[in-house]
This record gives sequence, structure tokens and C-alpha cells, in this order.
Amino acid sequence: MSSYQIPVGPVHVVLEEPIYFQLELEGETVVGLDIHAGHVHRGMEFLAMQRNIYQNITFTERVCSLCSNNHPFTYCMAVEKIAGISIPERAKYLRVIADEVKRMASHLFNTGMIAHIIGFDTLFMQVMEVREEIQDLKEAVYGNRMNLSANCIGGVRYDVTDEQTQYIRTCLQKIKKPVDDLIAIYKTNSLIRKRTEGVGVLPKDKAVEYGVVGPVARGSGLSCDVRSDNPYAAYENLTFEVAVEHGGDVYSRALVRLREVREAVGLIEQCLSLMPEGPTCLDYMPEIPAGQAIAKSEAPRGELLYYLRTGGTDIPERLKWRVPTYPNWEALRMMMAYNKLADIPVILGSIDPCISCTER
Repeated sequence: MSSYQIPVGPVHVVLEEPIYFQLELEGETVVGLDIHAGHVHRGMEFLAMQRNIYQNITFTERVCSLCSNNHPFTYCMAVEKIAGISIPERAKYLRVIADEVKRMASHLFNTGMIAHIIGFDTLFMQVMEVREEIQDLKEAVYGNRMNLSANCIGGVRYDVTDEQTQYIRTCLQKIKKPVDDLIAIYKTNSLIRKRTEGVGVLPKDKAVEYGVVGPVARGSGLSCDVRSDNPYAAYENLTFEVAVEHGGDVYSRALVRLREVREAVGLIEQCLSLMPEGPTCLDYMPEIPAGQAIAKSEAPRGELLYYLRTGGTDIPERLKWRVPTYPNWEALRMMMAYNKLADIPVILGSIDPCISCTER
């Protein structure tokens, strides 16, 4: 059978973000793929070196929207490593709470979008209704439904009162059953299983070969999670199960994300119970000496890594970050091969790509 090529993107109705695919097909089957990126490059790493170390906390939070907390969080950890700063114990737990709140919102958004892509819009609305509880929580505690502005060098910029603690507990209690229901629907609904099971498969050995991270890796049977492998903040004091599925397909990646929402509820509840009283940040503005450091965290999409080099002034000499979408989108060549053209949108959605993060 002769093959032909079709372009998809960079702006296309099936794409949530701007990226360009050159697909080679035989009939309706994908036999080749080229990925072309760079359509929304913003030069943010260069711009970070035009701002001072403190301005970059706000700046890095604008790299991405869904995982916006992880960027300043990881950046602050890199600065604190260079300056030898130990943050207060209470701040460690507050950082985890902000991190897990954003993880729940991000994962619910992606699993809702998967339902929308396969045409199950009633489930999409059901997922977004659950997510709305998290959005309300963010607005009540942080004053914003997207960027939390939670982190600062030496701790956090917010605290929770007894009344807010009770409100968070009530919100978490309210979403437990709906999240369990969503997991049950994903496991039992025939439409979801027919459209996602065995689709976009990335076997475990290929996941290792491509170096994928986050829910994409864990959906292929790899138990890798920065929170458990290299604990930071208060994660070493908390217990949770690393969600791992073994199918390597769209279905497995969606289940990993929903299970992680459930684990995030438990992590926040542990933080509220274990968090000690005390200060939430340093009471002075530290000077940052010359040095270099690497810091990493588990963002909703996977391992986020920051490299920072300072020269003893308040302007960084180099700031570079590697986001999880970068290794994950290379594996699309494996996931999309020999699948039907109609499955391309849901396979792409299953890696939860963030072009905004990647084309920084």
C-alpha cells in the first residue's frame, strides 16, 4: 500500500497546544511521525538572566499555568542550596500542600480532557465539577484560582488559620467519593476502555529507552517518582503509594493520574495533622553567594529540574530548566506508530503535553 503524508498543527482543532506533526500514513494507519516544535518560543531563560534573583520567583511562576507552583518551588530550592538556607519546618509542609493542590487540579483537568477528546462530554463535565472544588479551595486559601504565589526564598508566603485548615479538610472530604466514582467509571465504562485500552502503547523497555518521566513512565510500569526517590520539603515524613499501572497505554496513564489525585488527598490530610506551629519563612532577606546548584521536584507531568549559577550579584549568571514534556514527547514516535489516525488526539492528550513549559 502506498503511503501519504498529512500535516497536523501547529494550530489545529484536535490540538490543545501549538505543535506541528507531519504524519505518514498507510490508509488510516500511522507509520511515521516527525515532530516540529518552536512555534511559541519565548526566550524565558534569557529573560530570567535580566531580572534579579527575587524577581525570578514571580517570573518562573509564569512559565506554565497548570504546574505553575512547581517552577518557583524548584527555583527557590536551587537558590536555598547555593545559600545554605534551611527553611522552617512549618514551611516544608505548607510547600507540600500547595504542590499537591496543584497536582490534583492538573490531573483532573487532563482526565477531563481525555473524556472530552473521546466524545464522552458528560464525563468531562463530571470531572470538571470535581475540579471546581479544588479551584474554590485555591481561591479561598491563596486568593487566586491559578497562580498560588506560595513560595519565597527561605519558606512560603502564606499560612493557614484554624478556620482555613477546617475548610481544606471539608473540601478534601467532599471530593473523596466523587474521585472514587471517577476511578470506577474509568475502570468499567466500555466506551472509555474501547477508546483508550491498547491505544498509544509505550512498553516498559521503551519507556526506559526514551527516559520518560511522571505519569507516562508510571503508566508503563516504572515506579519512579521524585517525591519518594529523592524526597524534598516534607515528603520524607509522609507516606503515600506511588501509583503504577502496567498497560503502557492511554488507559493506564489516565488511571495513574486519577489514583494520584486520591493519594494527594491523603498527603494534604497528613500535612494538616503533622504540621508544627512556628514561622513560615526567614525574617530577613538573605544574600545569595556565588555558586551553582541543581534542584528537582515531581511536577504533575513528571520530574522538573532547575540548574542555577550565581556570581555573587543579585542577577543570576545562568538559569536553565528541563521540563517533563521534553523527554515525554519524543516517545510519541513509539506511541503513535501503527495506531489509527483518529486516535492521534487522545494519544497526544495522554502525555499531558505542555508546550508552554517546553518552549521556554
